[in-house]
Amino acid sequence: MKIKAAVIHEAGQPFQIEEVDLAAPKTGELLVKIVACGVCHTDEVAQNQIIPVPLPAVFGHEGCGIVEDVGEGVEDLKKGDRVSFSFGYCGKCENCMTAHQHACEHFNEINFGGVMSDGTTRLSQNGVKLSSFFGQSSFATYSVVHQDSAIKVTDDDIDLALLGPLGCGIQTGAGAVLNRLKPSFGSTIAVFGCGTVGMSAIMAAKITGCAKIIAVGGNPKSLELAKELGATHTVNRKEVEDVVAEVKKITDGGTHYSIDTTGVGDFVRKALASVRFMGTCVVLGATGDLTINVQEELMGDAKSLIGITEGDSIPKLFIPRLIEYYKRGQFPFDKLTKFYSFEDINQAITDSHSGKVIKAVLKMS
Repeated sequence: MKIKAAVIHEAGQPFQIEEVDLAAPKTGELLVKIVACGVCHTDEVAQNQIIPVPLPAVFGHEGCGIVEDVGEGVEDLKKGDRVSFSFGYCGKCENCMTAHQHACEHFNEINFGGVMSDGTTRLSQNGVKLSSFFGQSSFATYSVVHQDSAIKVTDDDIDLALLGPLGCGIQTGAGAVLNRLKPSFGSTIAVFGCGTVGMSAIMAAKITGCAKIIAVGGNPKSLELAKELGATHTVNRKEVEDVVAEVKKITDGGTHYSIDTTGVGDFVRKALASVRFMGTCVVLGATGDLTINVQEELMGDAKSLIGITEGDSIPKLFIPRLIEYYKRGQFPFDKLTKFYSFEDINQAITDSHSGKVIKAVLKMS
């Protein structure tokens, strides 16, 4: 079928909304009319080929929509169901079969390799194959996605357009806290970066009952929002000469946990330095080379430095849980979002990159 999609033909070029062909869903797959899709930094990273997804490609990986058709073997979803999407995984490797789909042994090839989980493509243009992204390519009016990556939304009173970002950025930040760190009541945490991932971690830390939640960022408006969402303290890195010393002052020696969401090596080191003896520092941002003195910065204080992808979550279980927190007023992620029309995708990317908006969400109609 003919659809509209935002295509990238060359590294770094703006998104171009063009007509492309979308093949019918295969066994275990769904055809979904996209209602909305969140804009994530990972889309920009792939757009600029920092993650070398084969081009030409259609990005977008925080989609949500309404099922239009189902392929053979789909039993739990039907036409008319509302769904949100998350990452792709094989479902067959040891990690998948032990409920660690976020660590699927084929994660990179399925989500960044340009193909679906069966190694084939569904998108093309004038006979030329287009790479898929995260097994969904939801910067488009329609998408084919595997049923394993689709989460049924049973809450009809919630705006479906809000829910796409739950599938990546929001579950990454919230899941790092709720699924992996599981802070004890009264513990302390510092979150470096006040974008979608960082704000989600802050809201999750409030849910767990952390006594001190420190938001570290450089945008005064974002820091104010962080306090509204649960931060007990804020540190403006542009105004404070020694961020680590300030965090240690607030927490009387350092936090129990810290999270870096920026992907900037210097901030990772600061986040690691901010935790106390036996503290844990989590890296959530895509980070390049990092040089540390292992004895002085890690082992000497018995600290842990860990990387987490996709919030260590099982999306079909975790996303409904986040929706429930939202309905209770405990996880107001809607305060992060601003809606854009699909045609304004490049403006949404620009605003996201500049910090003008925390979570841009594209509406397809």
